[in-house]
Amino acid sequence: MAMTMHCNVVSAEKKLFDGRIEFLVASGVMGELGILPGHAPLLSELKPGTIKLTKQGGAEELIYVSSGFLEVQSSTVTVLADTAERAGDLDEAAAKEALEAAKRAVDDESVDLSYEQAVAQLRTIQLLKGIRNK
Repeated sequence: MAMTMHCNVVSAEKKLFDGRIEFLVASGVMGELGILPGHAPLLSELKPGTIKLTKQGGAEELIYVSSGFLEVQSSTVTVLADTAERAGDLDEAAAKEALEAAKRAVDDESVDLSYEQAVAQLRTIQLLKGIRNK
């Protein structure tokens, strides 16, 4: 049986995950982070992207985060996201429209998603489709 650690993924609105994981991958502002059980303590700011969890038993779960922080302690990983959604709950059409709107008006404050957030949502959806097709 693989080693595991406890993981919490929460946003301001809801708790998205609370359980045991074998591995976590996240997009930190300084680059991609891979967290295994026994990882050294760490605090990192997150950029818009996908949190990939390999749950106890090997199943994978993808969660989109707009930004936030990742904290690693001795046996716990905590993701505190400003906004987060499970990949299956993302609206692909809305993300594509937001991406197009962001391309047309990068500096327009009325756009709900930034270009980077729209790209990250679409990448999360594409990753989910890849997992479902395995």
